Amino acid sequence: MTKRFGALTAVDDVTLSIAKGEFFSLLGPSGCGKTTLLRMLGGFERPDSGRIYLEGKDITDLPPNQRRVHTVFQNYALFPTMTIWDNIAFSLKLAKMPKAEIEEKVDAILEMIQMTDHAWKYPNQLSGGQKQRVAIARALVDRPQVLLLDEPLAALDLKLRQHMLIELDTIHDQVGITFMYVTHDQGEAMSLSDRIAVINRGHVEQLDGPAKIYEAPASRFVASFIGDTNFFSGEIVAVEGDYCTIQCTGFPAIRAFNDKNLAVGQRVDLSVRPEKIRVTLNPPLPEKGATINVFPSTVREIVYQGVYTKYWIQSGDLRVATLKPHSRFLLDQESITWNDKVYMWWHPDDGYMVESK
Repeated sequence: MTKRFGALTAVDDVTLSIAKGEFFSLLGPSGCGKTTLLRMLGGFERPDSGRIYLEGKDITDLPPNQRRVHTVFQNYALFPTMTIWDNIAFSLKLAKMPKAEIEEKVDAILEMIQMTDHAWKYPNQLSGGQKQRVAIARALVDRPQVLLLDEPLAALDLKLRQHMLIELDTIHDQVGITFMYVTHDQGEAMSLSDRIAVINRGHVEQLDGPAKIYEAPASRFVASFIGDTNFFSGEIVAVEGDYCTIQCTGFPAIRAFNDKNLAVGQRVDLSVRPEKIRVTLNPPLPEKGATINVFPSTVREIVYQGVYTKYWIQSGDLRVATLKPHSRFLLDQESITWNDKVYMWWHPDDGYMVESK
């Protein structure tokens, strides 16, 4: 599909195929086109080109109320003068469903979201997390074929977002409906999704499962947008079997797994995640059958973050970000502090090549 607004192409020739019952996320920065894509699926925008099919039926020209597709918005959109029970029952009453069936469906979904005790309250009497659960319940009560969620947790604080992520995953498992989730938060997408489409400037940069996107990014944009990473730019100066040597700019030569089968003379960017890099006061022992990358370095910055400490290590002209998890009681471990001379090291398999620009 393609959608333009004047000279701006918000969605540029995007094709997606989503499995029934899948939890699918559209992930990207603000303005990348993910919400426009969601609005086209919901019927709120019409594509300039391309068609939308739902279980084989062309729904491109159908208005939102004639699609078995419901949307949950960031601002909840609950009716303030209606009770929670009536908010959830609204679409069922509009469809002139029998009263007994309405009562059965509303009571069942209130129980599922654990809000039975709040049925006769009004929206202004609920917390943000409770309102979000009610908005989701209202969208699910008549069992649509697809539920679209447009940054539904963005207005919640961190602890509540983390709690709601678990609840969303549980609700999805219970109802078995296809969920399409729009977010700019990589943590939300990674923890919830079966698959993720990473969107950049209206294009799908990569469509894969969370682990594949994180460990094997298809582009420099994906590597930098999903989590933290370090980039080492350079030229291939030697190839030995499955491995190569990269002569870097402003950094010593690096040995890396040559997953792209590049030849001597080609340029490459190597992505190495901070948690793949070890930092120790003493040089590491050689690994049997492996030539690990070891670089004498200096500690420049330290940020303690509870479950791990983040270090910025200087070697050559580059500052490299590394993470040290606190799997044991921190005060019993060797202390690394500012300006210490240390060894930074990682296995050649722990870097991943992306295109050089």
